[in-house]
Formats: sequence, C-alpha cells, structure tokens
Amino acid sequence: MIPRSRTVSLLALGAICLPICLSGCASEEQPVQELKPLALKDQVSNVVKSADGYAVNWAGVLSNANPWHFGEHVVATIVGRDAKGAEVLKFDQPLDAVPPGGTLPFTGQAAVAEKPVKVSIQYRPAQWRPAARIASAFQAFPISRVQTMRQKDGSYLITGYVGNPYQISASSLVVNALLRDKTGKLLAGGSTFVDDVKAGSPPRFILTVGGLPAGAKVAKTEISARTWGSTGRPFEELALAGAVPIHTVKPTTEPFAVDRSTQVVSEHKQ
Repeated sequence: MIPRSRTVSLLALGAICLPICLSGCASEEQPVQELKPLALKDQVSNVVKSADGYAVNWAGVLSNANPWHFGEHVVATIVGRDAKGAEVLKFDQPLDAVPPGGTLPFTGQAAVAEKPVKVSIQYRPAQWRPAARIASAFQAFPISRVQTMRQKDGSYLITGYVGNPYQISASSLVVNALLRDKTGKLLAGGSTFVDDVKAGSPPRFILTVGGLPAGAKVAKTEISARTWGSTGRPFEELALAGAVPIHTVKPTTEPFAVDRSTQVVSEHKQ
C-alpha cells in the first residue's frame, strides 16, 4: 500500500509534467507547411514598329499550386535586350492576386525607342495569405457569346459577355483574352475591364489584340475574368457572400403519377 503523502506527491509531479509533454508533442505533430512558389506556365512577347519607336506586347500565365493560399503582391518584370545584349527595356508590372489552386493570365504593353531582340518575363516571389474558403468556393466568372474577328490590319477584335456567379455584385473585373494556334502555342493576348457586374446581368466586353507575328493563324481564344487588385480580398468577399443557387425557378409541369425508377426496380425484384 502506497502512503497517502507519497500518492499526493506523485499526482503533483504528474500534473507538472503533463503540460510540458502536451506542448512538446503538439509541436512535433504540426510541422510547418511548405508553400510551393508560383510557376510561369506560359509566356510570349511580340515587338512591332510604331510611330515613335517600337511597341512590345507580352502575355503570360502564372499558376498557384497551393490550394489554401492566395499569392498576393506579385510583380512581373519584363526585360528586353538588343542584339548586343544591352538592356533596352525594363518594366515592372504589378499583377492581381493569384487565387488558391488557380491560374492568373496577364498581358501588358510598353513603348521603347530601340528594338529588343529578346524579351523575358520574370516575377518576384508572392506574399502568401491563407484563404477564408476552400478552393472550390472561388468559382470562375462565366464567359458567353464570344466572337473573335480578324481585322484588316492583322489585329483581332474580341467581344463577349462576362457573368457573375455570386450573390453580390463585383465592382470591377479584368477580362483577359489569350490567342493560341492549333497546336496550343500562345501567340498574343490582351485585356480590358468591366465594372459593376451583377448576377443575372452580364455586361459586354470589347477588346483588341494586336502585334501578332506575321503569318500567325489563330485557332483558339481563351477568355477569363478575375477580380482586380494585388490582394485576394475582393474575390474572397464574393466567395464569402455565397454563390447564386443554380435552380431558382420552380418546375411548371405536373409531377409523374408513378415514379418510373421505382417501378422498374420493383418489377426487377419480382
């Protein structure tokens, strides 16, 4: 039999050691999550002669493989060099936030006095912020009635409508168009803005994509829309408000007198 005084001492010692063990075990079971850097999936640039020098057009696609984090405050750096390797263009382009588990198409243009023969796109590492919802809550903005029309000067006029799947209106959206050939190669891109996009009232967008290489044949137009801004807050506010229900109209026809599926099952059992 253990004396009462010794039993109390053992219980007190256990109470002291228990918090230490719990805190130590908890830290070992929760390793720090490693986030994958953004990846530049695709890029293209074109240089065309202009009235006061040259116009450099570019397009790219950034990918975020992290399903729980926004990539924010991303800046792309476009560098152009001449035949001797001298830098004739350096342009910093702030980009919109890259959604969790999603992509970010972007386009841009700059004017230079001397013609670059090589243009590259780089980007600064993103600042990561946990998203308030899962990746599936950030639904794509539906695009409809797209038309791609080649103009006499070789540029392409693109029109369509962008919808809003969320219950509250989007104050401003960026619409991007990427042009590809039949092999999927990225040829060029362009962008425009639409404001005050309400559910059920899709506004029309119009944009022009120029500067394509001579002889380029466009076979596919990829259109996407996203919220504007270096952080994911605007997109997050839409997702937190919830999506519009898919079925909002009650059926107008009478229900079946007999459930056919039930009838088939019962006959099979017999």
